[in-house]
Amino acid sequence: MTGTRVYHSRPPALLPLFGRALIPKMQKPGATTKIPELQIELVGVATDTPVLPRYAELCGFTAGSRLPLTWPHILAFPLHLKLLTDKQFPLPLLGLVHLRNTITQHRQISVGENLDIRVSLGNQQTTSRGIEFDLITEARSAGRLIWEENSTNLFRMTTVTDGKPKATPPKLELYPFTEIITAAENLGRRYAQVSGDSNPIHMHALSAKAFGFPRAIAHGMWSKARALALLEQQEAWKAGPLRVSCQFKKPLFLPNTAQLNWQTSDQGWDYQVLNAKGDAPHLSGHIEWL
Repeated sequence: MTGTRVYHSRPPALLPLFGRALIPKMQKPGATTKIPELQIELVGVATDTPVLPRYAELCGFTAGSRLPLTWPHILAFPLHLKLLTDKQFPLPLLGLVHLRNTITQHRQISVGENLDIRVSLGNQQTTSRGIEFDLITEARSAGRLIWEENSTNLFRMTTVTDGKPKATPPKLELYPFTEIITAAENLGRRYAQVSGDSNPIHMHALSAKAFGFPRAIAHGMWSKARALALLEQQEAWKAGPLRVSCQFKKPLFLPNTAQLNWQTSDQGWDYQVLNAKGDAPHLSGHIEWL
């Protein structure tokens, strides 16, 4: 892929890309591996797709004239997959770990509004855990940037070190507000149907075991979307430009029950999704209004 690959209205087909993800890389990644500056764009994206109502229902968003905050991530997923399976991309797709996600929404997006979506790779760094890099997604309407996202991913390499000692996890702080989250056994398959993300670790217990998990795990972006859907329903929630960040922690195995736990302040809201006992985090994050 050279320059910017541009698609008009129709995103790249997912099935061939999943097939490409199974092809082994010619060279084993190492400390000198360099991720190229690849970029792809989808022009004239319709936001009001047939699966939007199903996505909103699965995540718990209230139906209305505004798009769910996380919906552009779903629209951009075929572009993410296209870049991560490109021949120039040096890391294997299967086994990448989604570490962090930050979404900035400069204004609410109306259902039916068309978007131009651009995705690029950047911010590569080598840490004690391996190679980290960002998928950078931008959504524009009439040429104006209205939504952007940084998704940080990790390719584990145990032989890599940055010379820094391993940090001790901070003590878990519990917040005053809590809601229960239920995640059914078929959640991964249902989310794959509306998102296109059919990673085998989310689909079935048997396929997840092939990658070292005892059971299938929930998609991290479903957990974030479910948390946001519940937070938006709170009386203190404010409409307007905002930034929502999160760090993904322990996997949420399916089926399961979890807790959304949060606190509010003038500086923003802190939130976390905890296990059923409330003593271990699946994700933690912060919301600030801009």
